[in-house]
Amino acid sequence: MKNFADLYSDYLISSSSYATSTGMAHLLSIKHDKITRELSKGDYNSKFLWKQSKVYVQEMTQSKDIITLSFDDSIEEKRYTDESELNCWHFDHVFGRSVKGVNFLTALVEVGGMRLPCGVEFVKKDL
Repeated sequence: MKNFADLYSDYLISSSSYATSTGMAHLLSIKHDKITRELSKGDYNSKFLWKQSKVYVQEMTQSKDIITLSFDDSIEEKRYTDESELNCWHFDHVFGRSVKGVNFLTALVEVGGMRLPCGVEFVKKDL
């Protein structure tokens, strides 16, 4: 898929609800397995995300509006996926117990009611 990174980042930026490969596949009328394969080829980390959103953040922050940078620590439960350093057991404060899943930290910048993701880090446990 040509320029998949651009297409994927545009989808994430423009999505107004949950962004999933199934949702992207439905929007583009392609199979979600193709999106999953393409995602596995790239390194979609904070550096990638910042490169995609930096120009928008710079434009948003030119105004005199208040700039808010927020962080969120989340766990996406993946109970049926094999354990790995990425998909493992984490304590989930929502449920008050450990759950098997992917733990990640996201950064979001907000200016004048507009929000844009600018960072993501995945927690990997090697022990």
